[in-house]
Amino acid sequence: MVEKLVSTEWVAEHRADPNVRLVEVDVDTEAYGQGHVEGAVGWNWTTQLQDSVRRDIIQKADLEKLLRQSGIGTDTHVVLYGDNNNWFAAYALWLLELYGHENVSLMDGGRVKWLAENRPATGDVPSPAATSYTAKDANLALRARRDEVIAVATGGGKQLVDVRSPDEFSGKILAPPGLSETAQRGGHIPGAKNIPWARAVNEDGTFKSADELRQLYTTAGVRAEGPVIAYCRIGERSSHTWFVLKHILGISDVKNYDGSWTEYGSMIDVPIER
Repeated sequence: MVEKLVSTEWVAEHRADPNVRLVEVDVDTEAYGQGHVEGAVGWNWTTQLQDSVRRDIIQKADLEKLLRQSGIGTDTHVVLYGDNNNWFAAYALWLLELYGHENVSLMDGGRVKWLAENRPATGDVPSPAATSYTAKDANLALRARRDEVIAVATGGGKQLVDVRSPDEFSGKILAPPGLSETAQRGGHIPGAKNIPWARAVNEDGTFKSADELRQLYTTAGVRAEGPVIAYCRIGERSSHTWFVLKHILGISDVKNYDGSWTEYGSMIDVPIER
């Protein structure tokens, strides 16, 4: 099993290894073209990690096609990184694990840290040789769906962690400034604890230590034995928190609710708190 979190130093040393494939996934889908780690392929979260017709994650066959085109085989060590503290890199890691690719890591600090350290970037786009790839069926133990979340909202039994900003949690705003995906109502799911994703990272974008993170979530009332469901607005920030809870703190039963507030806050006849 690979380390789930690798440093920029590790990437600098291993990026050319034949069994390592770097993948950049950014909120700003133009960032990759402005320069990236040499050898990294770029994935567009809006067109390549989402179903093109319905609001859903990429389907199994489309993921297989993407991985084949990216030169990724079933044994390839995929190292993901991106902008905005690895929001969508963490989302892509969650997707890969959902479909059974366990040999995957995040580069701690992401794109910003790599560039801040004056490490080399290139505009050259690699053309990896195509591979064969067969994904596993989706592991539903990693994904929360609306019926499960409604059941928790009305009956409890599982811990809900809302990783959005306090203004989103309170219902003051529907989305961060400049982001368009919104819900019909503001507020949060009843019983949810508000632990913004940003509290888990240092100024340079790296994750805080395991001890600091454990204190953060324990103080907020998150039980180490789980189960936990994390959510945000569209599922990317909650993927970041899902990574913290599962892979840094070792909570085994953690799900990402990727429908998040854009789904829950638009449903009819579900309870909302403010």
